[in-house]
Amino acid sequence: MEKITEKLLLEKGSPKTNKLAQIKTLNLSKLKLEHKDLPVKLLSGLQSLERLDLSGNRLQELPKNLKLPALRHLDLSDNQMEDVTTLESLCGLEEVKMEDNLYITVSDNYKMMVLLPNLKFYNGKDITSTANHVRFVYSENLRTRINAVWEKSFSLPDPVTDKSMSALETKFVSMACQQVKFGPNSVSDFTKWRVEILAKEYLRSLTEPQEDAESDEDNDAKENCDVSTPSKRKQTDSTEVPNTSLTPRKRPRTDLPASPAADSPRKSSLRPKLQMLTETVRMSPRKAAQPPSTPTRGQKRAEPPRREAKVGQTKQKDVGKKESEGTELPESYSQTKPVHLKPLHVLQCHSKNDSSGDFSTQLWACAFQPLPDSTGAGGGSRLVATCGGDSLCVIDCETGMVMKKYKVPGEEFFSLSWSTVLMSRGGGASAQHCSILAAGGKRGLVKLIHPRNNVAYGEFRASRKSLSILRFNHHQGNFLFTGSYDKKIALWDIGGVDSQYNYKVVQLLVLEVSATPLHICLPPKSPNTHLLTACEDGLHCYNTQLGTNKSTKSRSKDMEITFPIYKKADEDNDYRTIDGLNFLTDDIVASKNFMHGSIYLWSWSRTKAQRPDKKYKAVSAVVLAELQWANTEIPYLALNTCPGQAYIVCGDDRGKLWTYHVTDLQKNSLQTGKAILPTEVLEWPAPQRKGVGQVEGPSINSVAMDPELNFLVALSDKNMVIVWKRDQSS
Repeated sequence: MEKITEKLLLEKGSPKTNKLAQIKTLNLSKLKLEHKDLPVKLLSGLQSLERLDLSGNRLQELPKNLKLPALRHLDLSDNQMEDVTTLESLCGLEEVKMEDNLYITVSDNYKMMVLLPNLKFYNGKDITSTANHVRFVYSENLRTRINAVWEKSFSLPDPVTDKSMSALETKFVSMACQQVKFGPNSVSDFTKWRVEILAKEYLRSLTEPQEDAESDEDNDAKENCDVSTPSKRKQTDSTEVPNTSLTPRKRPRTDLPASPAADSPRKSSLRPKLQMLTETVRMSPRKAAQPPSTPTRGQKRAEPPRREAKVGQTKQKDVGKKESEGTELPESYSQTKPVHLKPLHVLQCHSKNDSSGDFSTQLWACAFQPLPDSTGAGGGSRLVATCGGDSLCVIDCETGMVMKKYKVPGEEFFSLSWSTVLMSRGGGASAQHCSILAAGGKRGLVKLIHPRNNVAYGEFRASRKSLSILRFNHHQGNFLFTGSYDKKIALWDIGGVDSQYNYKVVQLLVLEVSATPLHICLPPKSPNTHLLTACEDGLHCYNTQLGTNKSTKSRSKDMEITFPIYKKADEDNDYRTIDGLNFLTDDIVASKNFMHGSIYLWSWSRTKAQRPDKKYKAVSAVVLAELQWANTEIPYLALNTCPGQAYIVCGDDRGKLWTYHVTDLQKNSLQTGKAILPTEVLEWPAPQRKGVGQVEGPSINSVAMDPELNFLVALSDKNMVIVWKRDQSS
């Protein structure tokens, strides 16, 4: 039978391994295969396999340690499966079909939910809510009971030896399995199995040092988490509308609490009040037009700063390690070339009452639709989402057309984030991926939107105060972080949706923050274990690993990251507000301190490797270089990065965009006291106000770039979206 299986595989490709690695779908149904017939070595060569159909066979289990990293869909219907623990190595599975397996019990189903952390659909049904309860709430209850058994009857031996610990483990695990009773009798087999695992984990936690967990595939796969009580699901229906508006059928609830502040929380006293302009600008509020009087853009170096950039004034010992060692940039960076951008569109798509005379609405956040998922459909996106005032827009950067618009009267949106979740289609069809948007702001509500179908399908309350930042974990697309003005960051599992847009939201974690969080970054290599948040009082790091003995109700920061400029603090300025933060590479972070005329590039791994002071939990950032930036006292001017093109971009308070093509860290920049100059400063395109003249350069609150840097989008505090396009001819 193995020969038959190999023949079927080879019909899909070639005997060569590189050909097998390209197979994405494989059907081995109704071949009467048994466990011994599966060619493990050959199957393990299918590194790109996403769908595997093994239905209608005689399988009792799968081969242990079978590695199929890309596998997302597995059909084991109509077999003789008995042992589901052999599925553990298939950690990427999102959908499993196990119908018509006589020996599979409820306990087996629970085991699968724990062993497969990404499992969302089982036998065609969305099980996200049940799976989260089993993985998190149920497991937390078991942990509590296991801890009680230990506290009552056990203690560590003295001295601790391998022999004594082995004997203790046997006795402790046995007693825990006997005494811990929880859940209905139908899942008693699962409870005993889970207690044995958790008891061993607890015992190891008492003797092994707690190391920072990095997020490789194996750690991510086995990561569990704890939750508090799920929030009540609320669905907002909507209908299809013309492609320039995304309007729900039902108005938002009117019985919500009053706005947390009369004015927007973002309208800081540090920020000068905007002058209300009534003149019209030569552009359509919905449809972009070329600015009729755009000055010729030259490649301009940065002007000398009005005050000296504070670089090179801190000795090497102030940043923890020798900066001259540096952190290497990817080799691909040396092959990239500086891009040339030209202004393409200026839009006023967030105007109050669609008035072209609105120059007061502040725009706060923008993000490009993420690249396609593992299905491989489509190409690079040119759709960007923007938010400000009471609306959220999706814009086609090439045409300047507003493709979708979603308005919530009384809302002021401060942040948005894209993600990809699974949508079940019913009728036995496999779930498909769909891009969704989450947006939130002054009202403390998160809106969930499916732009492709013009559906605003739901909302949930994330805070009683305004939301300052939203960020999805793109390694686990249904995990959403929200930061709010009550000084908290919460992690939510928004699950998937079905064809009727039913969904359920569960709160997984709450982090206590000392000030309002302005930005959230997840390290690319450890998005499930670490979180960096830029706040008004500094930069803080949190352990977000779920399924540990750490509290899920409230966690405090693990460490604070400090910068050399802090030592220049005086009575009027402490420079601690971090209003720009993003990763340039897997390790290099770009951050900006309010009122400091430069941008820091620093190493995350080397900074984290330092042990924070136990009392103050502070470590000094291992600064690699500084980039010269504008001198301004205007806060909330966020930077962004384009890792694929080695670019950092940050706007200033005069409408200019400071761009940096970072292919060399210039390791001696700190020692010489000279900051790295920008590659180019893009001038404000200066659109015309009817009958008055040019619109002066406003503050650029946010910028975004698509991964290939074909487009750059900048948002201003005077209700203008500026789209720049890469000049392919230069």
